[in-house]
Amino acid sequence: MDRRSRQRITEGCIKGILFICASLSILTTIGIIGILIFETVEFFREVSFFEFLTDPQWTPLFVDKHFGIMSLVCGTALVAFIAMLVAIPLGLLSAVYLSEYASARFREVVKPLLEILAGVPTVVYGYFALLFVTPLLQVLIPGLAGFNALAPGIVMGIMILPMVSSLSEDAMYAVPMDLKEGAYALGATRFQVAVKVVIPAALSGIMSSFVLAVSRAIGETMIVTIASGQQPRLTLNPLVPIETITAYIVQVSLGDTPSGTLEYRTIFAAGMTLFVFTLALNLMSHWLKERFREEYR
Repeated sequence: MDRRSRQRITEGCIKGILFICASLSILTTIGIIGILIFETVEFFREVSFFEFLTDPQWTPLFVDKHFGIMSLVCGTALVAFIAMLVAIPLGLLSAVYLSEYASARFREVVKPLLEILAGVPTVVYGYFALLFVTPLLQVLIPGLAGFNALAPGIVMGIMILPMVSSLSEDAMYAVPMDLKEGAYALGATRFQVAVKVVIPAALSGIMSSFVLAVSRAIGETMIVTIASGQQPRLTLNPLVPIETITAYIVQVSLGDTPSGTLEYRTIFAAGMTLFVFTLALNLMSHWLKERFREEYR
């Protein structure tokens, strides 16, 4: 066998290995979706889809069973909304400062420190919300329950803040210097350049970071499991205990519910609901990126 033949065989083997590695994630995704669809269909053989969407109560583990997912959806949306109220303004302001005001040395030091927040285990954030933030808020809000949506929402906002800040700062930093210099030449101040030139030019990346942060907040598990309580209710009051979709999945997955039962299949129906929401948000992020993308030559 000559050298060229050995090289073709080697390249063919490498190509096959790379193809298998690339296909693994696709096959895993197909498997997850297949299991979700199969178990969800089995669930809806016993539960009306109309009841699933309209019943205000979610008590599948009680004697009086109700299967209204909207109470879990409401709790999930409430915590995610509070988190975004914290993460979006703080993340955007920090991104503007790092991109337009901070020195290169300061940026090199502070940005990695800010991103360390994303590496803290979420269970630590959960106990931080329960044992520190909640008692602190109870001093300011006497009627706040021990388990509530406000504390985990605030802490979740702190957790996803690096995602908003880092992605937005990267988008702003990529804006061509010619645009900034043109604005300075016209007499604009640094603040005017940041607000009227840099942010509009980087809007695609900024909006994508917002949507991805929402997806991360909706899919968060341990913070809400520990600090928000396990009381599904259809409410927009952040001062009372609530339950999110992910917290309910953890509750049922602890092992007390027999596998194969209707109660057990509720986690797949809830998981499919969560999958649909996150998929819609990811598609929205892609659409926003294409819709507001600016191309510079």
